[in-house]
Amino acid sequence: MTVTDEALTRAPDAAAGGGDAPAGDTAGARVAAALARDLDEGFADLYEAYRGAVFSTALRLCGRWAEAEDLSAEAFLRAYRALAGYEPARVAGLRPRAWLLTILTNVWRNSLRTAARRPPPGPIEDAPDPPDPGEGVEDAAARHETGRELAGLLARLPHQQRAAVVLRHVTDLPVAEIAAVLDLPEGTVKSHISRGLARLRALRAEPGATGPGVTGPGTTRPGTAPDPEQKGGTR
Repeated sequence: MTVTDEALTRAPDAAAGGGDAPAGDTAGARVAAALARDLDEGFADLYEAYRGAVFSTALRLCGRWAEAEDLSAEAFLRAYRALAGYEPARVAGLRPRAWLLTILTNVWRNSLRTAARRPPPGPIEDAPDPPDPGEGVEDAAARHETGRELAGLLARLPHQQRAAVVLRHVTDLPVAEIAAVLDLPEGTVKSHISRGLARLRALRAEPGATGPGVTGPGTTRPGTAPDPEQKGGTR
């Protein structure tokens, strides 16, 4: 069971950000200081500290492994280029995790706009959770199926709800940090999380919820009307 699967069974208030807060960005100050001292060495620290969070977030946002790799690579490339133009004092004051995930979500939004001008992609079929080297074969197989199902359901959420749910329950960010990443008030973030989880529960209860009708991020099944939030979900 993934983090988001567990969230679907929790009380709405807890799922929306109540209860115990996830751990903060413990590596942030160390990474920012390293970047301020030396860009290249510090960037290696940045990559090692956050590559997992960036890729997992990208995978759940887009639903496809290869696309998640492309989004992650583009996010780190843009981060490096931006850092090269920052003054040391600005670098030292960064909150690296929130800053990186802000870049990633912007790259993802840009990819959605580009994808809207292309033919729709094929069915989601290759979005397992990132592998755990110590995991048994049976658990890995079960998690792969859960991952594919979850990818299909997330693809049917409006963009802002999808981003908020992924950042809270996959990336495990606190609401305040999600608000910084998405540039939204905390109350709006909590609403997106709560409504997104409620929609996931409803979608999961539908017969054939993740069947062939799911074609990719931002799409709806044949015969269903687009969600009104989908059109205005990006900034």
